[in-house]
Amino acid sequence: MRLSIRHRTRYAFAEPVVHALQRLRLTPKATQGQNILSWDMEYENARPEIEYDDQHFNTVTLVAVEHGAREVIVSCSGVVDTEDNAGVIGHHSGHLPLWSFLSQTDRTRPGPKVRALLRDLECAPDGKLDYLHALSQRIRDEVEYRTGSTGVNTTAEEAVGAGLGVCQDHAHIFIGAAREADIPARYISGYLMMNDRVDQEATHAWAEAHVDGLGWVGFDVSNGISPDPRYVRVATGRDYRDAAPITGISFGVASEDLRVDVAVEQQQVDQ
Repeated sequence: MRLSIRHRTRYAFAEPVVHALQRLRLTPKATQGQNILSWDMEYENARPEIEYDDQHFNTVTLVAVEHGAREVIVSCSGVVDTEDNAGVIGHHSGHLPLWSFLSQTDRTRPGPKVRALLRDLECAPDGKLDYLHALSQRIRDEVEYRTGSTGVNTTAEEAVGAGLGVCQDHAHIFIGAAREADIPARYISGYLMMNDRVDQEATHAWAEAHVDGLGWVGFDVSNGISPDPRYVRVATGRDYRDAAPITGISFGVASEDLRVDVAVEQQQVDQ
């Protein structure tokens, strides 16, 4: 499937910027089942300083905000070809060893509420894939998807306690539970083309778990499926913080408003 993507992020600041740097993870990965045909990034009131691959093989662009700016706009656009591999990404790659995806983070660490949700789910050594599918369904049943119900710092334990969350929370709960069962798991940020629209709500998030004999396998808890050709992987990490589309630091200014517009649509492929 050939997907055309447009992604625009606008930051508005309460006061003119004195100094600010933004770390962008907005370039899709060239990986199994995904071929990047083109990708362009444009900036208003900011300039790129350096581009590098981080420990997860994410492409990171570091940009400096111009002195005195009251807003910054980052516009991305490109075309990506995807394949249907039933959510299977395959062998592990990256600078971090596989065992590093077994350790919990502050966002994924299970507490009493997450453990209660998992109480009667058992993971047999030869049934990890079945366990992961059952886990995904359990989370989807117990934690209602509701836009705006949580924030970027919400933990898996807090989302389960509230019984509400968004795709980020579903991914964190899944990752924490998989690691609790001694299964390596990681967070994915990217794009999803919803069939009934071109303009999407935002970027999307899901999880991947490492299964012997298959490698990394994706699970989109929020939609109850494994990723298909409508999904584009952008960044991976141990949790949201490692894969966040935009993070940064600023001095002498507070961020006042953030708006994200995402459009994903299928393109015809000439035969």
